[in-house]
Amino acid sequence: MIKRVFKENGIDITDYQEQQLQRYYDILSEWNKKINLTAITEYKDVVVKHFLDSALILKSDLFVGQRLSDAGNSSVLDLGTGAGFPGIVLAVLYPGYHYTLVDSLNKRIEFLHIIKEELGLDQIRLYHGRAEDFGRDPEFRNQFDFVVSRAVAELPVLLEYCVPFVKPEGFFISYKGKKCEDEIKLSQRALQELNVFIERKEQYILSGEARYLLFLKNLSETNQKYPRKAGKIKKNPLY
Repeated sequence: MIKRVFKENGIDITDYQEQQLQRYYDILSEWNKKINLTAITEYKDVVVKHFLDSALILKSDLFVGQRLSDAGNSSVLDLGTGAGFPGIVLAVLYPGYHYTLVDSLNKRIEFLHIIKEELGLDQIRLYHGRAEDFGRDPEFRNQFDFVVSRAVAELPVLLEYCVPFVKPEGFFISYKGKKCEDEIKLSQRALQELNVFIERKEQYILSGEARYLLFLKNLSETNQKYPRKAGKIKKNPLY
């Protein structure tokens, strides 16, 4: 089913990739009985609303085939990865890039270590911690070609969390739903403060609902003021 659903939506995957995603679903379903990894549990819904939604980025030439790194293949950070969306799906379907997945809940990272091993995803690194802490670490700050984030927070908050990780000339790519335009309007100050701009907005229809990918290009090293502490980011967003 997975391969068919992807093909119907313009994404071709191999039999082996289908097997990897099926194994991912099986482990996710089992672990979800012990810890809350996702509220979406029906097989078809997981395939469409998690797997396919995560993979929409592979239809964009701003992501696929890019070589932004001097040393070779591009680096991707999935911030607030949760149960591995979109990071695990991207690592399965586009394995040439180097992926780093970060989440603030260690139980999720433990789950992702199992997924990494079972699916043979050697190009993934996993870290437990908070974005505002990693964002000030020289090993992570302004070090990634792409930063992706899905269903974590509204855009002004996400920008402050994510942009400090993006290399100059790299991209923060935000997965958004029907409130995308409203969030863009709220983000004008954040865009200016963090020196990024929306290079492209791509729209897709998934299960009858609009989904958007925002490609935000970073123009410079991030101002040392950002990211602020978590409490300030949430209580006083850059509106």
